[in-house]
Amino acid sequence: MIVALGGNTLLPMDDETMAGQRRRIRDAARNIATLTEGDSEVVLTHGNGPQVGNLMLQQEEAKSGLRFPMDVLVAETQAQIGYVLQQELGNALEEAVSTLVTQVRVDPHDPAFENPTKPVGPFYAEEEAKNRAFQTTQVKRQDGRTMYRRVVPSPDPIEVIETDQIAAILDRGGMVICVGGGGIPVFLEHGELQGVEAVIDKDRASAVLGAELDADEFLVLTDVDHAYLDFGEPDQTPLEEVTTDELHQYLEAGEFEEGSMKPKIEASVDFVEGGGERAIITSADNIEAAMAGETGTQVIQS
Repeated sequence: MIVALGGNTLLPMDDETMAGQRRRIRDAARNIATLTEGDSEVVLTHGNGPQVGNLMLQQEEAKSGLRFPMDVLVAETQAQIGYVLQQELGNALEEAVSTLVTQVRVDPHDPAFENPTKPVGPFYAEEEAKNRAFQTTQVKRQDGRTMYRRVVPSPDPIEVIETDQIAAILDRGGMVICVGGGGIPVFLEHGELQGVEAVIDKDRASAVLGAELDADEFLVLTDVDHAYLDFGEPDQTPLEEVTTDELHQYLEAGEFEEGSMKPKIEASVDFVEGGGERAIITSADNIEAAMAGETGTQVIQS
């Protein structure tokens, strides 16, 4: 089972301190730990948008000090978030959990490098966004409010470099945390890996990893209980059991936000159409009910 934990679900909007993040992660870890009660082998991936965005802001606002490229910042947040997750999951499971710093290969000629679309970092009001030195885009938050976020290139993931190492940890009976923030973006040049400034969508990278590991289920954990049609509108409608064909139609109709639910839907469709049994989109608080098919958006093959 691949479990993709959203970066925003790890960062309370009312308390962005390390203590606040740890409390949120502890709650999520207790819910995720229930997935290991059967025979499931669990691979946990996670987002890092707010965390890597905060590092970027610190660099931009610092009057002195070194500036690190995006791939290095992704690696930093993999270790930062992975450390707390593995500690809290280890406490909940009463066994060791491993975090693997993970690289994901992309195409250096991906058109995403010419058209940055991936929102990262904190939300800004319109006037704040105008005064930023970087490109921003309008997004809709989970509470329905329209705000702005920084955008960076988001190339498509091609392969997870450390898949064999992840499989080896699973074979030993351990849980592994990997592909943090979508993985560190790298490309091959003259047979050698090099980092590149970008952010890979963690749901798309998680779906690629799921295919490489031949996973059965893909659980996408976010801030809402379902994916919705007409999200944020008075007549918003939760999607419950839905086929991949139906989701293709909704995607073509522009139903989902580019920086929010759209990549989760696309990754879920890719996973199921690639041979997975089902994908589920829901909140961390609803894991048990969603696994039982009682809530969440249940994505199945047409």
